[in-house]
Amino acid sequence: MDEVKDKIIENLKQVYDPEISINVYDLGLIYEVDVSNLPKVKIVHTLTSAFCPAADIIRNDIYYAACTVDGVEECDVECTFDPPFGPDMMSEDTKMILGVW
Repeated sequence: MDEVKDKIIENLKQVYDPEISINVYDLGLIYEVDVSNLPKVKIVHTLTSAFCPAADIIRNDIYYAACTVDGVEECDVECTFDPPFGPDMMSEDTKMILGVW
């Protein structure tokens, strides 16, 4: 299961928020990657804004990032705004790139 989760995370690092050009994982938009019910996985994510115009694109890219991993047959992608997104969720490298401290 750890290998599947690691591969999903690796793929999520190739999914970019088109408005910020930072991947959704390092941006802190991925709250949960649950592989406990393989071959079905669940990913909980948020968006930088509830009004994000790229929400459908990001959701679909997250879905395909998981479904293309060997061992995954189904993926439930859930969007939440609890807790709300904030700079504290970003990786340190992302904070540095964006100049957020």
